[in-house]
Amino acid sequence: MEKMIAFCGINCAACPTFLATRENDDKKRKEVAEQWSKEYRAEFKPEDINCDGCTFGRERLFSHCHVCEIRKCGREKQLKNCAYCDEYPCPKLSDLFRMVPQGKTVLDEIRGESSL
Repeated sequence: MEKMIAFCGINCAACPTFLATRENDDKKRKEVAEQWSKEYRAEFKPEDINCDGCTFGRERLFSHCHVCEIRKCGREKQLKNCAYCDEYPCPKLSDLFRMVPQGKTVLDEIRGESSL
């Protein structure tokens, strides 16, 4: 499987929003919006389900990525992802890791494999 690791450790290439966007699949967008609305107790619409990956400078991002403090910080520091940050792990990641623990696992693996 292709890997495209976001600042927070999420593999964008496996993200349902990224996949629905890449496949331009409105049915998948609707399904993801419904699932995430229930799972995260927020209202998502199918039109929110568009993203080319947060580490790129593209404008087509999942709605939360536009205001994500983790993404903003990583872009300001010009990092590939947070595993390469001298301050990792930081408080900005704590809340996300409670909701998405696999993000921490991925970033920890990257830190262990690289010569930071």
